[in-house]
Amino acid sequence: MTKPSRKPNIPNFSSGPCAKRPGYDVAALDQSGLGRSHRSALGKKLLGLACTESARLLGLPEGYRIGIVPASDTGAMEMAMWSLLGARGVDMVAWESFGAGWVTDVVKQLKLKDVTRHEAGYGELPDLSKVNFDNDVVFTWNGTTSGVRVPGGDWIADDRQGLVICDATSAVFAMELPWHKLDVVTYSWQKVLGGEGGHGMLILSPRAVERLESYSPPWPLPKIFRMTSGGKLNEALFKGDTINTPSMLCVADYLDALKWCESVGGVKGTVARSQANLKVIEDFVAKTPWISFLAKTPETRSNTSVCLSVDLPADQVKALAKLLETEGVAYDIGSYKDAPPGIRIWCGATVEQGDLEALLPWLEWGYQQVKG
Repeated sequence: MTKPSRKPNIPNFSSGPCAKRPGYDVAALDQSGLGRSHRSALGKKLLGLACTESARLLGLPEGYRIGIVPASDTGAMEMAMWSLLGARGVDMVAWESFGAGWVTDVVKQLKLKDVTRHEAGYGELPDLSKVNFDNDVVFTWNGTTSGVRVPGGDWIADDRQGLVICDATSAVFAMELPWHKLDVVTYSWQKVLGGEGGHGMLILSPRAVERLESYSPPWPLPKIFRMTSGGKLNEALFKGDTINTPSMLCVADYLDALKWCESVGGVKGTVARSQANLKVIEDFVAKTPWISFLAKTPETRSNTSVCLSVDLPADQVKALAKLLETEGVAYDIGSYKDAPPGIRIWCGATVEQGDLEALLPWLEWGYQQVKG
């Protein structure tokens, strides 16, 4: 096969941190908050704006709170689980490494006894019909390391008694979420909008707030997990008064990403961009016999972290990813370290469709070179 001549303009296909928005220029960021205290009037204004603009663009229901918390999506999930779980039994739903990590936290760290595990291997989903919503439920909306997502929210009970806690870090701004069915949602800036790492977003429904104000877990809570004072929610936390010091440069970067989101039509626009990117990969896979989706069924295919199986031994799959990186056409597309050998291509909204179209002939060429 002839070596392709056209290369992607931006070869960044990492699944986190993800590609910056098209036309991004760090020099164009509003730098007024740099060097200023996050406790100053300006700092609080910018942090508050990050919360209110996120809520507005996402269309959060009345009464839902959204706040900036430490340690990215992981910090937000840990904060939620350590603060909320233990009041009733919990159903844990997992089918890839991050979901499995939440199971480990609940079973081995929190040491909860009344735990039901619904688990499946890479490429598949557990039987969601068996989830008991009289219990609290913890799951990931999109398995970033497997490319497998839940097919929607119909399986989540409207009359649930427990809380539904959802790790949605590679889904928010790329997939439609049924907010009224979700009591806790977490995500990070570094995924769909291409923001910087280190900051998490925590969304709470009124039911989650009620739990926080009526239940105190039997274990000690580190300072960075504490959301209540005197039995009442710390409302300031959800207005930009962060627990610890955030990066004001990252805040400026996130506000820039939110403006870009609105410029492409808001969440509907970013979802459409991501779905169009997935279609490019789907068309390629349909005509290419040596590559397939890790997700077993089309309705569970992620439109962000697209995971692909390649008909090559593991060492040659790694060589393929390395070859494309060396050629400067695709960076960071190897599968996650705990996942089956393969290729993972980020197709979130900040990736341009034309760059994916330019990548695929190189993927074909690289396969032929490695297979030799």
